[in-house]
Amino acid sequence: MKMSNSTFLITGGSSGIGLELVKRLLEHQNKVIICGSTLEKLEQAKHQFPSIFTFQCDLSVPDECTRLANWVAENHPDCNVLVNNAAIVHKDTFLSGEHIPQQAHAEINVNLLAPIILTKQLLPVLLGNPNSAIINITTGLVYTPKTAYTFYNATKAGLHSFTQVLRKQLKQTPLRVIEVLFPAVDTPWHGGNPPKIAITPEKAVNEMIIGIGKGKAEVRVGGVKMLYFLSRIAPGFSFRMLNSLARG
Repeated sequence: MKMSNSTFLITGGSSGIGLELVKRLLEHQNKVIICGSTLEKLEQAKHQFPSIFTFQCDLSVPDECTRLANWVAENHPDCNVLVNNAAIVHKDTFLSGEHIPQQAHAEINVNLLAPIILTKQLLPVLLGNPNSAIINITTGLVYTPKTAYTFYNATKAGLHSFTQVLRKQLKQTPLRVIEVLFPAVDTPWHGGNPPKIAITPEKAVNEMIIGIGKGKAEVRVGGVKMLYFLSRIAPGFSFRMLNSLARG
């Protein structure tokens, strides 16, 4: 697909990988719409990139996903690329966490259910425009889980599986279904304590754009390539190695 002269909707586009992607897309004559739950972050993004369009919503609430989709369909019917990037994580352990059920509900809603709802409701808009695509952002942790994340790995593994099924079901349409699997990236998502192996957002997005430009359906960025390989030939070793690195 072309990464220029298109209209992108990026969920979670006000910081981290999403914001870096905004920057790169604007450099190639794209129209960019972002959504986020925090008005202050959206306003900061708008100040940094005045040409973008912003929409505040809480993707953990299914009705808010519908509200976003309806707004895009009405105000930006030229939208041809949906980037499901928004994600949340909690680090409480299953045994000790006091709000485990609530945390599971929130992560499943934002990380998995929101992309499903937005994809379904924006499908007519996307199919009605040329050069259309759905880009789902996941992680190398779909292959080997990180034990510090009680639910995050599972939600992203679910999105990985859904993406594969969706790609097959939409094979006869012009709509491309792409998955980008990131390693650890040095963004605010890590709360100021990124792992030592984290790469920069610039490097992450650059590899993403190159991979999509080459026509890849699954773009494995950075160390995800090695993690994918190890998880196939030595899953036990892959699990021990990843979680040893995570403690570092």
